[in-house]
Amino acid sequence: MFASTFQIDAAHSKIAFKVKHLAISNVYGSFTKYDANIEYDVNSKKLNALTANVDVNSVDTDNLKRDGHLKSADFFDTKQFPKIAFKLISTSDDEAIAELTIKGITKKVTFDYENNGVIKDPWGNTKLGVSLETKISRKEFGLTWNKVLETGSFVVGDKITINVDIEAKKNQLTKALAFVNYTKDK
Repeated sequence: MFASTFQIDAAHSKIAFKVKHLAISNVYGSFTKYDANIEYDVNSKKLNALTANVDVNSVDTDNLKRDGHLKSADFFDTKQFPKIAFKLISTSDDEAIAELTIKGITKKVTFDYENNGVIKDPWGNTKLGVSLETKISRKEFGLTWNKVLETGSFVVGDKITINVDIEAKKNQLTKALAFVNYTKDK
C-alpha cells in the first residue's frame, strides 16, 4: 500500500466555526491561515494521515473588534498559544477521531467524516476532497470568557460547531517516488 501526499488547495478549503451569541443568533467565523500534511491511499481510498496547524491570529469573524477580543487572553490568548493543532488518529466510513489541541489542551474529538474521494481536474491534477464536522465545548479547551445576561443566558454559547472542508492536490513528488518504487521492484 503506497500513500500519496497531498497539498492543501487554500482557495478551495475552509476551516469554519459557529457559536451562539446572546442565545438568539449565531456568530460565524473562520481561520484563513493553516497548513496540513495529508497522506491518502488512492487505491484503497483511505485517509492514512492528516495533521494540521492553524494560525489562530488568522481568525476572521467579519468584525475586527471581535477578532481582537478572540485573540486576547479572554479567549485564545494568541501571544501564548498561537496555533491550534489537529492530528488524525483513525477513520471509519463516516467518523474520524483526532487529537485537537487548543490553548495547550489536547483532547480526543470525534468528527463526522466524509471521504469525498479523488478526481482529476481539467488540468490533469489529482484532487482529494475531505469534510469534517464536530461540536466541542469551548470551556473544555480553556475558552471560558462569558457574561451573564438578564435572562440568565450567556453572551457566548458553550458549544462550537467546527466545519472543515479540504480540497487538496496530489504532490508531484509523490508521483516521482511512486515511479522510483515501481521501477525498483521490477
